[in-house]
Amino acid sequence: MQIYHLNTDELPEMAGKLRISDRVYLSGTVYTARDAAHKRFFELLDAGQPLPFPIKGAAIYYAGPTPAPDGLPIGSCGPTTSGRMDPYAPRLLDLGLAAMIGKGERSKAVLEAIVRNRAVYLCAIGGAGALAAECIRSSEVIAFPELGCESVKRLTFSEFPLVVCADAAGGEIFSQNRKKYAQKVV
Repeated sequence: MQIYHLNTDELPEMAGKLRISDRVYLSGTVYTARDAAHKRFFELLDAGQPLPFPIKGAAIYYAGPTPAPDGLPIGSCGPTTSGRMDPYAPRLLDLGLAAMIGKGERSKAVLEAIVRNRAVYLCAIGGAGALAAECIRSSEVIAFPELGCESVKRLTFSEFPLVVCADAAGGEIFSQNRKKYAQKVV
């Protein structure tokens, strides 16, 4: 296991080098998008229109932050279950998405697209949205404001703590750990 302090600008180069269980403290620009926003992304792509942010080299955080309390840039901002974005992720990865941030397992198609595109899947701690918000310096709605908490936001992370859960070498932490722990129990 390695520990990395990375800026999102480094993700296109570094994503293929990260391995499962590595710790990443991520800083820089990250975009939020959940199910409803992903559906809109596909409507735009299918109509030949641009996405609301440049996808090549980007990082998407599967989160729907709560409104910001007075004096803070954002409210609670924990990850949502990533599997709900699995129907959309391979196409976005093929378009150059460098990293996805969420929680939980991913489908075989997503894992294959991560390897094919030398991308990475990072997990944030679920249930700690208020703590996660402490690592976010700014938040701006950039698309689909009518979606409320599921609008697309541009966030600025500062040392946001993450764990590599699926890597470009085909490593996937969930199934590998399940096998490891099953062997110990038997």
